[in-house]
Amino acid sequence: MKLPFKYAPYVLAALTLLYSCNQKPQEDKQETQESAALEEKTAKKTILFFGNSLTAGYGIEEEEAFPALIQEKVDSLGLDYDVINAGLSGETTASGLSRLDWFLEEKPEIFILELGGNDGLRGISLAETEKNLRNIISGVQEKFPETKIVLAGMQIPPNMGQEYSENFRKMYADIAQTTSVSLIPFLLEGVAGDPDLNLPDGIHPTEEGHRMVAENVWPYLKPLLL
Repeated sequence: MKLPFKYAPYVLAALTLLYSCNQKPQEDKQETQESAALEEKTAKKTILFFGNSLTAGYGIEEEEAFPALIQEKVDSLGLDYDVINAGLSGETTASGLSRLDWFLEEKPEIFILELGGNDGLRGISLAETEKNLRNIISGVQEKFPETKIVLAGMQIPPNMGQEYSENFRKMYADIAQTTSVSLIPFLLEGVAGDPDLNLPDGIHPTEEGHRMVAENVWPYLKPLLL
């Protein structure tokens, strides 16, 4: 039966209402799924690698740098952690301190501090470097007392003199002990000085070098995750 034309607007309104009712559950389901995905993402704890070009993965792809390799290890254990690579090439302890607050908008569960190498290569006074490292650590501790901090120890060649390089090496252990943070004795253990594991500049690790760096980090990080 053909409806008179005068009823057409009512039929159209009814169809529109029926369509809207059918769409609403689908929209609600989609919103619920999106909300759940967002909650899952925000529920993940973060591991923040705060460092210089070593952390950033200078000269290689970021996914080959050791923080990304640590993410792979974390994922393989089914742990809910997101690794954030906050490495910046050329970073000194002073510039790191100046940008710290930007990375502390949200609480990191674990904070790995990898800075000081550029200070040493530039011959910056050890007192200045130590002060900045301590201020970075205290800045994290004051804002997030429950955050676990790991300090990555560094060594430099004796270009600035044997005494400077030796005191530079000892500085990290002293800082870790007096601030009660974990210490990786030497981040580049087994990598530094090996031409097969470093780029032509002799400073930055290759992909294979970064795999070894990840192995150096993992024994100190893993117990903090479980």
